Amino acid sequence: MGTISKRKRADGTEAYTAQIRLKENGVIVHTEAQTFTKKALAQAWLTKREASLQEARARGELGRNKVTVGDLLDYYVQQAKGVTVWGRSKTSDIKRLREGGLASKDARLLTTADLIEYAKRRRVVDGAGPATVLNDIVWLRQAFLSGHAMFDIAQPLAAVTAAKQELLRTKTISKPVQRKRRLNKVEEEELHAYFGSRDNRAQIPMAVIFSFALLSARRQEEICRLKWVDVDFDKRIGWLDDVKHPTQKTGNRRDFRILKEALEIIQLQPRTSEYVFPYNPKSVGSAFTRACQVLGLEDLHFHDLRHEATSRLFERGYSIQEVAQFTLHESWATLKRYTHLKAENVPERQAV
Repeated sequence: MGTISKRKRADGTEAYTAQIRLKENGVIVHTEAQTFTKKALAQAWLTKREASLQEARARGELGRNKVTVGDLLDYYVQQAKGVTVWGRSKTSDIKRLREGGLASKDARLLTTADLIEYAKRRRVVDGAGPATVLNDIVWLRQAFLSGHAMFDIAQPLAAVTAAKQELLRTKTISKPVQRKRRLNKVEEEELHAYFGSRDNRAQIPMAVIFSFALLSARRQEEICRLKWVDVDFDKRIGWLDDVKHPTQKTGNRRDFRILKEALEIIQLQPRTSEYVFPYNPKSVGSAFTRACQVLGLEDLHFHDLRHEATSRLFERGYSIQEVAQFTLHESWATLKRYTHLKAENVPERQAV
C-alpha cells in the first residue's frame, strides 16, 4: 500500500518520501505523502499511517465518498442558520478556516499532526496570538461534533481533542490574558478635557458618552442602542434587547439598574431619535482610540471603561448580587473578570 523513494535535495542532502495510495475498484481514492531526512523515520510514519488507514477501512469509512474539513465547516454553518445568530468575530473566524489549508483535507483521514501543524503555521507564519489560534481549534471542534452526528465520522473529533491537549501543553494555544487595566484619575481628567474641547465641533458628544460609560458599565454597542422608551426614570432601570450571552443572545431582553447620575445624563440628551445616544458604536470606539493616541494613553480601550465602572460599583459598597444588576453578568466567575479592586479603596468594616 505504501512506498518509500529516495531523492537528493538541491543542497545535496538526501530525503526519503513515504507515499500511500489507496484504491477502490482500481481507482485511486486517496493519496498522501510525507518527506523525512532518514529512511527509518519514513518507514515509521508509513507503518503508523497504514495501520490507521486499515482501521478506517475496517470501520467502513474509506468506502464512503470523500468528506473534507471544508464540508464539515459548511455543514456547521448551514445547520446554525435560522437557529443561532453568530457575531462578526465568529463568522470571520469560520470563513478564515474555510479558506485555510485544512479545508481541502479528507476529514476521514485527518490526524493530530495535521492540526498541530496548522496551529503552528498560524502562530509563526500568520502571526496569530495563542488565544486567536485557540478560537480556531474551538470552532473546528464544534464543526467536527456536527460532522460526527451528520456523517458518522469520528476521526476528526478524536484528532482535534488530542491536538488541543498537546497545543495547550506546549503553550502554542492558550486562553486570553485577562485585562486588569484601570483608568487613573489623571487619565480620566485628560480625557474629559480633550473631549470637552472638541465636542462643540464633533458630531458625537464623547464627553457625555465617556461619563455615561463610567457610570453605567455598559458596552459601547449597548449605549448606542438604548431607547428612550426603554428607560424607566421612576424605577431607575433600563431595558436592553439581545443582551450578550454565551448561548442565548437573540431575544435576550434584560433590565438593568441605572445610577442616579447616569439617569441625569440621559435626561439632558436631546430627543432627536428613538435612541438616547443615536450614534454608530464603531465611530464611538474609533473616537476614543484616537483620543488615547493623541494623549499618549497606552493600552486603554473603550471596553476597559466597563471594567472600571464595575470596579467602582464594588468600591461604592455594592454586593456581588447588586453589581450584577448593573452589569448583567450571569455568574461571579464572569463578573470577577471585570473586577479589579485597589487595596486602598476597600472600605474598613466594623467588627460584629
